[in-house]
Amino acid sequence: MSPLSILSKYYDTDSRLYAILLQHSQSVTHKAVEISLKHPELNADTEFIAEAAMLHDIGIFLTNAPQIECYGKHQYIEHGYLGADILRAEGLPRHALVCERHTGTGLSVEYIRENNLPLPLRDLRPVSIEEQIICYADKFFSKSKHNIELPLETVRESLRRYGEAVLARFDQWSGLFFAFILLNL
Repeated sequence: MSPLSILSKYYDTDSRLYAILLQHSQSVTHKAVEISLKHPELNADTEFIAEAAMLHDIGIFLTNAPQIECYGKHQYIEHGYLGADILRAEGLPRHALVCERHTGTGLSVEYIRENNLPLPLRDLRPVSIEEQIICYADKFFSKSKHNIELPLETVRESLRRYGEAVLARFDQWSGLFFAFILLNL
């Protein structure tokens, strides 16, 4: 399976949006694969991580986020489940779970309901170690900031506004992947 061939079915490969998506996805993939390789005790499927990290944002073109060249009709927060629908149609249900579970540190049904989010009312939190690694790696890169890796404290501060539970989940992952973080401070 080639993530680039799947992306090219949905994106004009000569577009600025594709360049933004590709750069972001490659950055997330690199960090996620590094985490996986530095932690063999997690028994993560590194090949799957490389594929799924490249595809985790496939749904952004369906959203309205002009600052990153997206002119769709959906809110940006919907890109995860929209991407999951695409990947399920492509016959990639495991990859689809990464798409729908990578927003923030994952979204519970309660959080979706309390915040009246335009999302399916189901648990959208990462479950597998691969989903957690990709979700974690994604937090270090912004599509609108040219994919410069954000420092750990900057990521923590950006997540703090979503509540202590979100920050606690991120901090839990930071502890799990601590050896990797120490190497990159």
